[in-house]
Amino acid sequence: MLLLTSEWMLQAMSMYRAVLHCRVSGGCCGVWRAVPQALVHIRSANVAKVGTRKSYEEQLYPTFSRARIGSSFQESPVLKNPFLEDALLGGYLRRHLPQEAVLSDLCEFGERVAKEVDGWGRECEVNPPQLVHFDPWGCRVDHIVTSPAWKRMKSLSAQEGLVAIGYERSFGEWSRVYQMSKLYIFSPSAGLYTCPLAMTDGAAKVIQSIGVSRPVQKAYSHLTTRQPDQFWTSGQWMTERQGGSDVATGTETVAAPQTDGSYTLHGFKWFTSATDADMTLTLARVQDRTGATTPGSRGLSLFYAEVSRDEDGRLRGIEVQRLKDKLGTRQVPTAELLLDGLPAHMLSEEGRGVASIANMLTITRIHNGISAAATMRRVVQLARDYATRRTAFGKLLKDHPLHMQTLARMEVEARGAFLLVMDVCRLLGREEIGVASQLDTHLLRLLTPVVKLYTGKQAVAVVSEGLESFGGQGYIEDTGLPIMLRDAQVLSIWEGTTNVLSLDVLRCVARSSGMVLHAYFSHAKSLLAGASSVSSLAPAVKAVHGALSELQNFIQVAATRPPSYLELAARDLAYSLARTYTGALLIDHASWEGASPSDTYAALRWCEQQLCPVVTKQARGCYDPRTPPLDTALVYDQLTQG
Repeated sequence: MLLLTSEWMLQAMSMYRAVLHCRVSGGCCGVWRAVPQALVHIRSANVAKVGTRKSYEEQLYPTFSRARIGSSFQESPVLKNPFLEDALLGGYLRRHLPQEAVLSDLCEFGERVAKEVDGWGRECEVNPPQLVHFDPWGCRVDHIVTSPAWKRMKSLSAQEGLVAIGYERSFGEWSRVYQMSKLYIFSPSAGLYTCPLAMTDGAAKVIQSIGVSRPVQKAYSHLTTRQPDQFWTSGQWMTERQGGSDVATGTETVAAPQTDGSYTLHGFKWFTSATDADMTLTLARVQDRTGATTPGSRGLSLFYAEVSRDEDGRLRGIEVQRLKDKLGTRQVPTAELLLDGLPAHMLSEEGRGVASIANMLTITRIHNGISAAATMRRVVQLARDYATRRTAFGKLLKDHPLHMQTLARMEVEARGAFLLVMDVCRLLGREEIGVASQLDTHLLRLLTPVVKLYTGKQAVAVVSEGLESFGGQGYIEDTGLPIMLRDAQVLSIWEGTTNVLSLDVLRCVARSSGMVLHAYFSHAKSLLAGASSVSSLAPAVKAVHGALSELQNFIQVAATRPPSYLELAARDLAYSLARTYTGALLIDHASWEGASPSDTYAALRWCEQQLCPVVTKQARGCYDPRTPPLDTALVYDQLTQG
């Protein structure tokens, strides 16, 4: 047996102290843990009884003796009241909607979200929906089983008026801002229940715009009630086997007329979100007496159908084929459905289905923008709280200037997204109560796709950066942090990808004969006018004025080129519209009398970036006719054998 000398033991203890300051690597992540010895306290799995003799290892390494797994010494970030923690939200509402009833309700709701609802959202994630095809006796039942927390979210949504507020309109043109502010607080903790709420809001909007009459009068009252036992959610079953946004050529579902004036639907819906809804709106082609249908968008009509079961417990006219296995949004039941005789009623005029869902798309895209802005705000809120708890390299993260610079950049993005989406909510509210000017209407049409596409891309980038601010813990599933990134990815896909929406921007410019752009430039310049006398904002004002001028010049040049030129520029143009207009909104908010120094700083920081990338890309020849074949050759470049 070898005897350990006291000198060796002293060397071992010295090495042990050094280990506490080294890099601990695990898997593909590395985390620096510069932890003072006094902070290290990991409980032993077995505590020695009084009077028992300690082993040699216990004497040498008392802190870790016989440990199976150490208890963590790192404090987790704490979710506090998201209303009270959001200075911009509070300032925006004090400026535009200084109603005590609104502020009090949002504060109380924020407290409930932090203390109760956030836990429900986590439960929805860890207990995703399950599909039960058959009962124990072999009968097909197609039950989608959701967690108790998912059901509580439905009751909460009714009680808090998360859809109803937009239709009660108790605060006039600001009612939508109130509703969306509440959803903004709710969204990151909602366990994705904001998805069925978006479609429910969209369905109510469609019914209201077409006219609340039979057979949908009952449905409308269910969609907009505050009574939990009466509240319905709506699905949106548009996507079929070909998938994508091209419903005009991708819709194969047919509607067979019945003698009582109703229809039965027959087809396959490849992607149906919130499949546990009480009703749905869907597109189909009406068959004539010979069974023929009209192709293209002219053949599509909008239908309303209730989801119900017969006396044997079977779904009427629906078979659930399977639930989708998704990257994120796992809390939401999303399914492939076979429609085989689903009873339905035509909601639009025949052949006017695509036009009839325009209002629904406006609502759901705004909801998408709210979710994007909200998830950015949440990751910043958690990251800044964590920075007050996490020590690295001898000091708290908040005392590292580079770390705070990174969080500040995330904060600027979150602020810009919030003001951008809230301005669209403001415009929607004005339109709904009949006080919108023609400029407001044009601006709403242009900004809706711009807001959706830009905030969706922002959210993925900001949340990814946010997870990095937690180090290795941002990559660990049971912290609840990675879910934010997985769920954020859907925001740039659902209701139109970035490219699809960029082309939609071009369509609304063409259909309005350029009037939407006239409204854009007029309003953006009016936002800057109030800051003309604020010297601290002068650099930001100059930057936005310059970007507006460059945008106008680009549009004049593009108008003389073939349509393919503007199509290639569509994405960069949409980004330029978003960044420049957001800059104007940040400047406008920073110039009101109740603004803080942080509002001014955020406006300045936003306007330091390249506001008009479409002009820079134009100068580099990115939209020239020679570019598309070069792009294609680059993408499909392969090794050739000589």
